[in-house]
Amino acid sequence: MKKRVLTFLSLAALTIGLAACGSNNKEKSTDDNVLKVGASPTPHAEILEHIKPKLAQEGVELEIVEFQDYILPNKALSLGELDANYFQHIPYFEQAVKDNGYDFTNAGSAHIELMAFYSQSLKDIKELKDGATVLVSNSSTDWGRVITILQQAGLVKVKDGVDLLTATFDDIEENPKQLVFKYDVNPELLTTAYKNNEADLVAINANFAETIGLAPEQDGVLVEENNSPYANIVAVNTKDKDNEKIKKLMDALHDEDTQTWIKEKWNGKIMPVK
Repeated sequence: MKKRVLTFLSLAALTIGLAACGSNNKEKSTDDNVLKVGASPTPHAEILEHIKPKLAQEGVELEIVEFQDYILPNKALSLGELDANYFQHIPYFEQAVKDNGYDFTNAGSAHIELMAFYSQSLKDIKELKDGATVLVSNSSTDWGRVITILQQAGLVKVKDGVDLLTATFDDIEENPKQLVFKYDVNPELLTTAYKNNEADLVAINANFAETIGLAPEQDGVLVEENNSPYANIVAVNTKDKDNEKIKKLMDALHDEDTQTWIKEKWNGKIMPVK
């Protein structure tokens, strides 16, 4: 009899527990105003923190999840662990979708971070010696970007007909200084490589350069032009592209106050994009 009573009580507890879970899930899916966005710490998460109060006034509770790399934010978005992510430029986004079959949509551009080459040994690019080492990230979507900077400086020339946006180091046909290219380092580790003086030139994106006090215009020996294809975007699962919370997020990012704040905070190193 005692065993039968315990079994009954256990079943009753399980039934109540399942009912409670079902109730919570339903409430979250219909009434939840939380918008969970994955972001790189700088400047993405900082920008999101700035617009957090603005979104709260619109009834959206912004939850920011910081990532230190470029792989996990897209994986988390694809698994439904995030509502959106904000860390990548357009070529990287397009390549990630192509390589992984993600059903993502570009919800809109927010800002652009200037790429620059930094050096511990050079004060001017004219000091660059033959056979110098150039260190670039292992992210192939950045290669065309850095090759463009080098070509504009007259240091390399790609083959005729090659789209600079997708150019690789194999597309370089003229390299008069016989520069040695290395591209086997994760983007987030380039600042460490720079501090360790591991190459004559190190290409670092502004968000990472900022973490060690470097600014493109002030410290870079070569700096890219304001090249819109590399604008950083908000990515969402395609099924959520018309979500009202996403629309409010983009409105807040494009708000005049936000755009002015970005310009002033980073003194032109990071520029807002609509």
